[in-house]
Amino acid sequence: MRAFLDRIHVPGPAGILEILFLAFVLYYIIAFFRGTRGAQVLAGLAVFFIGLLVVTHFLHLDAVNWLLKRFSVYFAIAFVVIFQPEIRRVLAELGKQHVFHGTVRERTLVDNIVQAVMLLAERKIGALVAVEREIGTRTTQETGTRIDSLVTPELLASIFFPHTPLHDGGVIIKGDRILAAGCLFPLSPREELSRSLGTRHRAAIGLTEETDAIVIVVSEETGAISVAYKGRLSRGLDEERLKRVLAAVLLRSSSARKKSRLTRAGEHLDLTPEGLAKIDEAVARELDENGT
Repeated sequence: MRAFLDRIHVPGPAGILEILFLAFVLYYIIAFFRGTRGAQVLAGLAVFFIGLLVVTHFLHLDAVNWLLKRFSVYFAIAFVVIFQPEIRRVLAELGKQHVFHGTVRERTLVDNIVQAVMLLAERKIGALVAVEREIGTRTTQETGTRIDSLVTPELLASIFFPHTPLHDGGVIIKGDRILAAGCLFPLSPREELSRSLGTRHRAAIGLTEETDAIVIVVSEETGAISVAYKGRLSRGLDEERLKRVLAAVLLRSSSARKKSRLTRAGEHLDLTPEGLAKIDEAVARELDENGT
């Protein structure tokens, strides 16, 4: 036993660092190719090459095994040629990254949601859209159908069009992706809520009472836009007011430690008329300071 343990080579700090680095690289290569046509080609090449090495080793085909090892250098060139579109795409994605990437992505999310909501409101199509924040909504997601797709105005609006399978329910968004649709939101049990509120509005309030999500509601009868946040509901928002409220809650500074007025307003968002007026004032000051 001691002899066996003596033969075991324990890597030093440099060896452990190399193992972690290789594991990191392999993980992201697999994650990048997963779900693409290149994944099947990569898997096929890997199985073919490893299979040849194993077969030639056990059959003692030393000459063939030696040639395969020598030609492995040229497989790197073949890899670049075969996966040229995928490599070009990942380099383009890396080129897009910058310091304010998180803020730009969140601004795009706000614009996409607003475009979809305005389209639905104009046609008086009922909608219920929740944007998840810190507190998870997995229980609610499990009541619907998982989608896991990038948020676009066209996709988000088409989910709620009448007679589609998922139109009668809520959509949950996290980051820049639609996680699930056709979800059943918990209804608020508060008896003091106005009886004029429909099921969608009560569901929006109910979800915001249990989580820190912000929920947008479009009335099927009037096309009016409402926003629920922290158990409170603000009704009759126009496009600009909706965009400002969403920006106040969702936008985050990616680089500066000092929070902007808009971000601070989002942390303590009040959906009363006075609170919305403060949001407008914060946005106006933010735009004046940025010269836009």
